[in-house]
Amino acid sequence: MMKFRVVTATAALLCFATSTVTTASADNGEVNVYTYRETKLIQPLFDAFTKDTGVKVNVVSASSGLEQRMKAEGANSPADVLLTVDIGRIDEAVAAGVTQPIKSEALDKVVPAQYRDPNGHWAGISMRARVIYASKDRVKQDAITYEELADPKWKGKICIRSGQHIYNNGLFAAYTAKYGEAKAEEWLRGVKANLAQKPSGGDREAARDVAAGKCDIGIGNTYYWALMMNNDPEKKPWAEATKVILPTFAGGGTHVNLSGVLLARHAPNKANAVKLIEWLAGEKAQQMYADQNYEYPVRAGVAINPTIAGYGKLNADPLPMSKVAANRKAASTLVDKVGFDN
Repeated sequence: MMKFRVVTATAALLCFATSTVTTASADNGEVNVYTYRETKLIQPLFDAFTKDTGVKVNVVSASSGLEQRMKAEGANSPADVLLTVDIGRIDEAVAAGVTQPIKSEALDKVVPAQYRDPNGHWAGISMRARVIYASKDRVKQDAITYEELADPKWKGKICIRSGQHIYNNGLFAAYTAKYGEAKAEEWLRGVKANLAQKPSGGDREAARDVAAGKCDIGIGNTYYWALMMNNDPEKKPWAEATKVILPTFAGGGTHVNLSGVLLARHAPNKANAVKLIEWLAGEKAQQMYADQNYEYPVRAGVAINPTIAGYGKLNADPLPMSKVAANRKAASTLVDKVGFDN
């Protein structure tokens, strides 16, 4: 039975990464970043930060296992900042004991309270929504609730990746936080009954299968559709065959998740780490997140990328992300209980 867990990064990757970061003294003008974001997506941000501040950014990038690495390194860890791609990664890092509170009035003023840890260990620096990729030809409605995904009218018409994936876990945890485990279980059984096929692939593949007629709606993150439409000619037809619908909870808003930032517990360059964290919440970085990564900025007043804005106005659900994190394990258990991925 699949359980909620983190898969350790490969030894080869970590050995390679070790050569890119060195433990530095607190005043040498460097900051060491461990990141789950692909380097190519965030390197422009780091280059701009260095240009603005003179602080060099050393980067380790991996798809998993960074919390375990930081824990194993202990007080000798060179990590100053950890960048994540989901509240799940954020929660795992805090649980591993490898973070410390970020004390920054500037950050607190910019990032809304629902996107910050009540204890100060993390803050969101950009947002993505979990949305519907709907067939332009076969889906006539332009509004869908998350609750409606369990409606029998969608029987055999939904495509989705694994229910244990962190993106779906976040959505399922939000549902659990709102309605409790009993209703979340009932809902998950309803969604499972409506699946067109066994959960598989990723968000892009959900759009692919909608385009191929295997299902009418797919579940995906907002930025994947924009990337397919604007940055990937091979997959552009998948986006062209679908439309993005911003679903909402009944009486609530659209579920969003975070790209987050955490301050390492033993950060050797703490001052520079805080400087980077505050810079990432600044207007320049927030605009870069919006235009280069197709994410929603957390800072008010920053323009949303036109492609993302074309989905319609985002009414983000007000549920604090800390409550989503608190229900992750329960949601994962329910996925196994209903045999969602079977």
